[in-house]
Amino acid sequence: MNEDLLRTKDLSLTLKHPTDKDSNIYTCIVSSRKGNILMKKQVDLWVKVQQVEVDSGVESVLLPCRTIVHLPGDAKVEWIDKERDKVHVNKNGSDLPEKQNQFYRTRTKMNEDLLRTGDLSLTLKHPTDGDSNIYTCIVSSRKGNILMKKQVDLWVKDCQVKVEEGAESVLLPFTTTPDLLGDARVVWWDIKERKVHVFEKGSDHLDEQDQFYRNRTKMNEDLLKTGDLSLVLRRPTERDSGEYRCRVWRKGELLRRKTFQLEVKAATVQVQDQPEEIRTRTSSTDPTPLMAEHQV
Repeated sequence: MNEDLLRTKDLSLTLKHPTDKDSNIYTCIVSSRKGNILMKKQVDLWVKVQQVEVDSGVESVLLPCRTIVHLPGDAKVEWIDKERDKVHVNKNGSDLPEKQNQFYRTRTKMNEDLLRTGDLSLTLKHPTDGDSNIYTCIVSSRKGNILMKKQVDLWVKDCQVKVEEGAESVLLPFTTTPDLLGDARVVWWDIKERKVHVFEKGSDHLDEQDQFYRNRTKMNEDLLKTGDLSLVLRRPTERDSGEYRCRVWRKGELLRRKTFQLEVKAATVQVQDQPEEIRTRTSSTDPTPLMAEHQV
């Protein structure tokens, strides 16, 4: 607040580094020494967060953050999500991947000369609906003082897949970084919590598969190298329509996740128009069979 506020009557309050959590109704109350209220005023603060929307399946998404404030060369830049998990950490101009949460490992990137340019934007690779979150960029000095803070609200839409009944197969695409998949467990579920496909320790576990999907699913053989966790569902029917989820764990920790909305449309049957001659004969009142003229 201003130092000479009682003389100037400027009772304004400055709130540093506002975030969405500061959105609130604030009340200024002035009272006498005896406790009598002299004045009261309310201010409704709404901190807008920059929105970023992207379709599931894109290769990467940019969370923008730029500043014109001069940043010291020993500043620390941290991106965190709303659960305060560390998404990316850069200190003294160098990345610290060991500080990252496993969920974001090898999927993030920042500019090399970020402290000089002030471009603190973050690139997140292979985003899925599991990455929909509010991300906060925090810049602090060597002593821990916060120099700036900015939030970005990321929304990754569910992957929509449509196919017509009668198709040989349908693909539910899911690609991610392969670095963490060596001893991971990959499970596909449907909306009824039935296991559609299970992959663990380099091989399929068909014994865990629900009978409804037996002999109808397939995953890539070299997924550990490519990071392609896509699922092929053979002979899809309307009964297969619904939500599908893929989850990747390692040692009980969730590493990746993605949700799909599959719509299997009923096959359409087209009836061709009959030739003019046939239409004329079938509409005639003559009861004589059409083949009568060919009889001997």
